[in-house]
Amino acid sequence: MDRLPRDPDNDYTREIAAARRRVVCEATHAALAHVGSFSFDPATLPGHLEGFAGPLLVDGEYARGEFYVPLATTEGTLVASYSRGMRLTREAGGVRTTVVDDAMQRAPCFVFRDARAARAFGNWVVSNFDAIKAKAEETTHYGRLRNIEQYAVGKMRFLRFDFTTGDAAGQNMVTKATRQACLWIQQQGIDGLEHFALAANLDTDKKHSLLNSLHTRGKRVVAELTLPAALIETIMHTTAQALFEQRQLSNLGSLLSGSVSNGAHYANAIAAMFIACGQDVANVAESSAGFSYGEIKGNGDYYVSVTLPSLIVATYGGGTSLPTQRECLEVLGAYGHDQVLKFAEIVAATVLCGELSLGSAIVADEWVSAHEALGRSRP
Repeated sequence: MDRLPRDPDNDYTREIAAARRRVVCEATHAALAHVGSFSFDPATLPGHLEGFAGPLLVDGEYARGEFYVPLATTEGTLVASYSRGMRLTREAGGVRTTVVDDAMQRAPCFVFRDARAARAFGNWVVSNFDAIKAKAEETTHYGRLRNIEQYAVGKMRFLRFDFTTGDAAGQNMVTKATRQACLWIQQQGIDGLEHFALAANLDTDKKHSLLNSLHTRGKRVVAELTLPAALIETIMHTTAQALFEQRQLSNLGSLLSGSVSNGAHYANAIAAMFIACGQDVANVAESSAGFSYGEIKGNGDYYVSVTLPSLIVATYGGGTSLPTQRECLEVLGAYGHDQVLKFAEIVAATVLCGELSLGSAIVADEWVSAHEALGRSRP
């Protein structure tokens, strides 16, 4: 794929924007009629920029090859920063991505006469899983109940229903299916059952939790690669050792602050891609938490990975069919059925590129100067 054209004298004109769209259209065969329709003057965009970053090279199981990544953002430095990280990882051979788990939840709470009745119910659920599964799946063509987690508190028994949901994010799908199963359970004459609540916050919808980090909500995706030490110095103006040392400081700062993530800014990539590609933006709350890891290899190269344990994405349904958002997914070759794991891998790879670029800017003392050059919207 070609690099996206830039105009060093004035990068905010209709002409240069059209030139970038032509490159993307020719490379991806996606039409950008809606993306290219806007009412404002591009001259108002300096310091507030949205567009395509890349090309991003991904070595995934579902996403393979180069991609121009759509980012809907008002932070002026963001597209340039991600493009720089993508250049680094591209020249290093690409980001290797792996989807390691897939589950969407609804977690009803059943209330009993006492703890013993609740315990007996837990045993009954295990024995009757096949029947519960069949009842839940009556409501959906694509949802599949894979397991039910159980959590005991007092006289309550929380059941966390774990579904796969095809190419949909699936929250509404699993709510309907879980309700069907719970109504059936309620009709079985369970001893001591007083009532149930269809949701009681254990599914942690639209909020992060340690449970998500351990068990997965949405897609659990790893993006990783090993960076040659010389390439880091050439492109990022720093060293592998400096990046590794910064990683240790960031780990400590995250621990000290009680943060749910030790990453620098996962939310920037995820929110920008979610808006561009028609995702439920509120799911950034869960999706942007994760784990960064780095190590110096024996030859001085730098291995780095990010793990997103609760990435909630869709390539079908919801906002994905809106004209502009559909075009952005089509640029990625990720619209429609059987594309969601591909999209998840591209998101994770983009997150990794942003972590590398920002981390390098901090240790090379280019963070402030980059924002001064690209992020100022003041006259």
